Amino acid sequence: MKRLRPYLDARTVEDLWAVHTASMAEFGFDRLFYAYTCFQMTNRMSDPEDALILTNHAPAYVEAYLGKGLFRSAPMMNWAANNTGSSSWRQMDNDCRNMSTDPGVREVLALNRRFGISAGYTISYPMALKHAAAGIGLTAKRGLSQDDVDQIWTERGEEIEIINQVAHLCITQLPATGQSRILTPRQSEVLELVADGKSVQDIAILLDRKTATVDKHLRGARETLGVETTAQAVRKASVLNQIFVLDQTANLG
Repeated sequence: MKRLRPYLDARTVEDLWAVHTASMAEFGFDRLFYAYTCFQMTNRMSDPEDALILTNHAPAYVEAYLGKGLFRSAPMMNWAANNTGSSSWRQMDNDCRNMSTDPGVREVLALNRRFGISAGYTISYPMALKHAAAGIGLTAKRGLSQDDVDQIWTERGEEIEIINQVAHLCITQLPATGQSRILTPRQSEVLELVADGKSVQDIAILLDRKTATVDKHLRGARETLGVETTAQAVRKASVLNQIFVLDQTANLG
């Protein structure tokens, strides 16, 4: 499929995201929200700080949705955390009617109305890893009703799902260079060695450094990634594809 070639040519998550947002806009979905985590411990989305989040929604919307924790009450977000496949937002309308007294749900609906988010589709990806979860919400352009969106899905839903599956698989393989939490080359290197089963003492010998220096790099990696343990740092760095990455040309210090 010719449409997929730009996805395969992308070299960073940011490059791919630009391709994907443009591609989905052609189908009528001009605002996207993608999340991928390996820290899913419950049937709800984990802390956004532990996830790779990609979105082209308005910053004010993202701040309210994520920053204020409203995502925890979002019906389709919770659907994605518990299911795989695709779902029309018509299901969200049904769920909201059943939870009309939930203050969190009412706040999410009010936020969505304020930003013209009324119709769309959600895709939740199948994951082979325990505690891993990923999904994307496709918001329809203003002026499109849910009936319009469901018709689009009837006609081209399979194609849209395949493209989104390819996008997700590419994201999990590409470095997220535009994220705010970027490891230094040395931090990446020591985490790679930890992932390979090496101890701090082993790493110090391999890199010809003192154990205190290795500990410093590991501590810096944990702080950069916002986690408490080195094991968590390895897992989060793998989500962001910041370890075992080819062509790291920066000087190691």
